[in-house]
Amino acid sequence: MNLDLPDLQARLDALAAEHGVTGAVLAFSAGDEVAAAATGVLNTRTGQPVTTGSLFQIGSVAKAWTATLVLQLVGEGRLDLDQSAQSVLPELALPEPVTIRQLLAHTGGFEGDVFVDTGRGDDAIQKLVALLGEVPQLSRPGAIWSYNNAGYVVLGRVVEVLRGLPYNEALRAHLIGPLGLTHTATSADEAILYGTAVGHAQGEPVSTWSLMRSNDPAGASLAMTAGDLLAFARAHLADGGKVLPAQQARMMREPQIALPDLGRPACWGLGWELQEWAGGTVVGHDGSTPGQAATLKLVPEAGVAAVLLTNGGDPDPLVAGLLTPVLGRLAGISAPPPVTPPDPPLPFDVARYAGRYVSDVTAWEVTGDPEGRLWVTVTPLGAMAAHGAPQTFELARLRGDTFVFAQAMGGVHAAVAFVGDGERARYLHTGRLNVRDSL
Repeated sequence: MNLDLPDLQARLDALAAEHGVTGAVLAFSAGDEVAAAATGVLNTRTGQPVTTGSLFQIGSVAKAWTATLVLQLVGEGRLDLDQSAQSVLPELALPEPVTIRQLLAHTGGFEGDVFVDTGRGDDAIQKLVALLGEVPQLSRPGAIWSYNNAGYVVLGRVVEVLRGLPYNEALRAHLIGPLGLTHTATSADEAILYGTAVGHAQGEPVSTWSLMRSNDPAGASLAMTAGDLLAFARAHLADGGKVLPAQQARMMREPQIALPDLGRPACWGLGWELQEWAGGTVVGHDGSTPGQAATLKLVPEAGVAAVLLTNGGDPDPLVAGLLTPVLGRLAGISAPPPVTPPDPPLPFDVARYAGRYVSDVTAWEVTGDPEGRLWVTVTPLGAMAAHGAPQTFELARLRGDTFVFAQAMGGVHAAVAFVGDGERARYLHTGRLNVRDSL
């Protein structure tokens, strides 16, 4: 049965064309009813059109799948949220003990952007976990939310050890199979058997289809149709359905920690972001891989879900202009208004914020100018160095220690937050902690 969204196709076509999106699939479900539309091409070299049955990578949306695998083990009594990961993985040499709960909620406190290619073998995840003893501790475990890819690699290794299976085999045995999914691929070798999207940058196909296998539990290569992703969403809307006990499905949606003020009110649960909209809570996750992006949002109280999959261009205008309002209308809720720079500009102390803030993959150079404005130059480092050049943006103070990019990108003013007591901020929080080079 189909939802009555008669203008969905036309609106998707128009927005994608306006914002240079190479290809996209947008789908909604409410109960057993589904509406979906597709636009663009899978690959500009072949011109093959996108259909609603095309496969796209879902990037970090896969973290919700990893979290579900972990909560299955909790439901079986084989794992406790508050036991340390080291109790399952004694070889895990992180700077401090970290619990399963902290890993699920991104509060482990250690450097999380660890992208190392450890090969394509079944031991790829195990090899990456063995390298984590070399990462720095950024904050005390449990103290602050900071998005952590490596934490989900550790969780994937926990699944491997307790299931006695490589991660992708556990994924297929305990999620893909039980959900009855027929168009989900865990690798390029599987994806090539279907009509599969290729990522694009500046309108051209990217040179790499997926990230390294060592990061599969964090979202390196999982790909599927919008329909298969909606099937996963509906299982969670049904409090776990066939794949997760209801108690554990509801636990995943319980707030664990509030996010720093990044422009919108939100908390993090056990694998899910929890956004507060007027009238209800939206549960979801975003993801990206080279040239591809994915968004999954659920409204459990209304039984509604939405999926957007793209393979090039800026997906934000499609989220803001189409996914968000339609989801809100179906669920009877509304999103918070977008943040915009205050007019007139708010004053601030340049000395508190100026400095160089770094992670393993990005450097943020924050400087003031003679007119009293604040600027940031963003430089990709390490594994991300090949995926972009340095860019400079003006920051405008929104409130407190939260700033927004003065110029909207895709109609959105992204926010960052400076964190730390004292005269000078210790961190620049951009969704993850970037540490000031020196105080």
